[in-house]
Amino acid sequence: MKSEPSERLDPRARTLWRISAALGTAPFVGAGAGISAFLVRFTNLPLPIALLPALAALALVVLFVGVLPPLRWRWWRYEIREDEVDLQRGIIWVSRTLVPLSRIQHVDTRHGPLQRWFGLATVVFYTAAGANHIPELSAPIAAEVRDRIAALTGEQDEL
Repeated sequence: MKSEPSERLDPRARTLWRISAALGTAPFVGAGAGISAFLVRFTNLPLPIALLPALAALALVVLFVGVLPPLRWRWWRYEIREDEVDLQRGIIWVSRTLVPLSRIQHVDTRHGPLQRWFGLATVVFYTAAGANHIPELSAPIAAEVRDRIAALTGEQDEL
């Protein structure tokens, strides 16, 4: 068994994931608050029970914004070796993917609006089986990783 990949994502990934999670959970907070307000105003339910939807939504925010991003960052690792790209990710179910460089057909970088704001990018590399990615690298590191994978796959083609 090979050792764990040694490289980590950029630490700014935690903040980016927190912002993304906050934006993603905002509708649930609104819905939970609206349902609770409706229950308080138009039903005779006891107040603690009427507030349960809002409290459940807040619990989701705490989980997705406060707890999961640092755990996700801690477990996401990658390493570019001479013959493969090694990816490890997951919190409860840890996934380990070894992608042989000889199978990689194309590699590029992507960055959405939030990633650009934080100076981050994602490296995406494609095989016949589909795409794999290394998210949330600083833009200069992402360019280096992209170029390294491209160079190593070029060397594989020459063999």
